[in-house]
Amino acid sequence: MNRLHEKYDKEIKSALQKELSVGAMQIPKLVKVVLNMGLGREAVANSNVIEKAADQLGLISGQKPVITKARKAIATFKLREGQPIGVSVTLRGDKMYSFVDRLINVVLPRVRDFQGVKTESFDKQGNYSLGLTEQSLFPEIDISKVDKVRGLEVTFTIKSEGRDDSYKFLEKLGMPFKKSE
Repeated sequence: MNRLHEKYDKEIKSALQKELSVGAMQIPKLVKVVLNMGLGREAVANSNVIEKAADQLGLISGQKPVITKARKAIATFKLREGQPIGVSVTLRGDKMYSFVDRLINVVLPRVRDFQGVKTESFDKQGNYSLGLTEQSLFPEIDISKVDKVRGLEVTFTIKSEGRDDSYKFLEKLGMPFKKSE
């Protein structure tokens, strides 16, 4: 079991239950983390881009990515339905907690001029999305082998009663939110 997973089970669960005054089944819980690299026009023009992005996302996540395909054709972008336009990975269990631990403690502190992640990025259900501007922030990526800097979207799917509960949950996990002024 990962150290963040152990911390959740031993400390965070009971603290959240007391703080939110909810039953054991209503304690906020991380269900999955989805990593997505949308490549768009670049993938349409050059098919090698998908392979390189898939390799990099595989190194970051520790599992094989799925190639995402266009749902509908868009003539102005020269895009046909079914054409590969990105890669994504869904993490669950220990791999998920391991990734979140690395994200919070290694990757986010490496961001230049980092002052915390936005608190406005929660949806109505309490899920949280975060965008990273470059994949080279991850220690697994060899910068000399990166052909182009690409962004990465990270989505945390959280089982909770809403935004406030999810915020408190992520805060207890150690997510460095921006301090409101």
